[in-house]
Amino acid sequence: MDLNIRQEQLEGQTHIYVAGEIDTYTAPKLRQELVPAVEAGDVVVHLDEVHYMDSTGLGVFVGALKAAKKNETSFTLIGVSERIRRLFEITGLSSIITIDNGVRGGAQ
Repeated sequence: MDLNIRQEQLEGQTHIYVAGEIDTYTAPKLRQELVPAVEAGDVVVHLDEVHYMDSTGLGVFVGALKAAKKNETSFTLIGVSERIRRLFEITGLSSIITIDNGVRGGAQ
């Protein structure tokens, strides 16, 4: 499956909307969009339309976390399905990456 990524600026933040599967094949595309955005400022990543993610996808978010810390910016994941949230929990990443439980969706 392919990965679709769209960015927009809202209220001083970059919102990145991701749809599809994040795996070995598509993760580089997400990294190419996400890391520079996090280096430039605060980012909100909408994962409502992501139904599958493997460890390569987790690695992209770890890289974004490192970029955020280095550049004193932040990123938040929203619209995370229970299945994908479980990946973050099992790996312990849910304790270091901000996952907003209350917000699902957004302007798409």
